[in-house]
Formats: sequence, structure tokens, C-alpha cells
Amino acid sequence: MDKKLISDLLEEKHQELFKWIEQQEGNYWEKGPENRWTAGQQIQHLVDSIKPLNLALSLPSFILKAKFGTTNRELRTYDEIVKKYNEKLVQYKDKARDFNSKVSTPDEKKLIKLVTTLKKQNKELQNKTQKLSNHKLDNLILPHPLLGKMPLREIIMWTAHHTEHHTRDLIENYS
Repeated sequence: MDKKLISDLLEEKHQELFKWIEQQEGNYWEKGPENRWTAGQQIQHLVDSIKPLNLALSLPSFILKAKFGTTNRELRTYDEIVKKYNEKLVQYKDKARDFNSKVSTPDEKKLIKLVTTLKKQNKELQNKTQKLSNHKLDNLILPHPLLGKMPLREIIMWTAHHTEHHTRDLIENYS
């Protein structure tokens, strides 16, 4: 997937989430299905996921290369990334639950700040995606807690899917 399509996909998936948020009433961020995150925790998790990615993309390439190396395989398509992620979620359901148990429910003031932060971080990721060379996107890698080392292009595409995954969960289970 080329850089423009990735940026457009990030925008589309985040706008779907922001639209859902705007349609909610009352203390929606405090609510969630039993034994599941609250809506506020879902948003906190998305911010916690995108901020470190933007931070990593701010580092000089030689640091990423020295710390994580370069890719040693063919790039995956968006659909392949989604499939692998969904398989890993099932495979490591307990590990994911433990990883996610530390996310706290934000109060209203913090939630407003989180949504603003997510909007800014999304725009920042789109801009960084556009500015990175195709060579860096395809060859530099970052670690993902479930998927292992991923080329930058893949982890940015995954970020779009990750937002869609949580938005779909919010729409289906929290509305």
C-alpha cells in the first residue's frame, strides 16, 4: 500500500472513531460490557499505542536500525497484517488480557484531553508517513507486542486497523 493510501486509511479509520465519540451521551466513557474495558479505556489504549510509534518515527533512522535492525522478509499486505493480528489475538488472548489490565478509566477532563491527543497524534502519523522514504518504510523495523518485528509501513497500516478494530468493538458493544 502506498504512502498516500496509508495516510488516507489512517484518516478514515480515526474519523469513524471520532464520529462515534461525538454521538455518545452522558458518561459513556465510564461504561463497558462486563469483564471488558470501558469506552474510556479503549480510547486511552489507542493513545498509548500511537504515541510511542510517533516517538519512534521521530528518531534518526540510524538509531532504529541499530536498535531493531532491518527487515529480512517480504512486506505483508494490509489484509495479511489484519489476518495475522486477529490470529495472534486469539492465540494470546490471556496475554493480551494481562497486558491490557493496567489501563485505567479516564475521568471526563482526561478523556477530552485524550481525544484531542489522539487527533493530533493521528495527523502527526499521517505527516510522518508521507515524509518517510519508501526505503525507510520498507526496511526499518519496530517491535510489536503481539506481531513481533514489523517494517514501518506494516506497523503504520496495522495502526489503521487497530483503530478500526476498537471502533468496531465500541459500535457493536458499547452503543
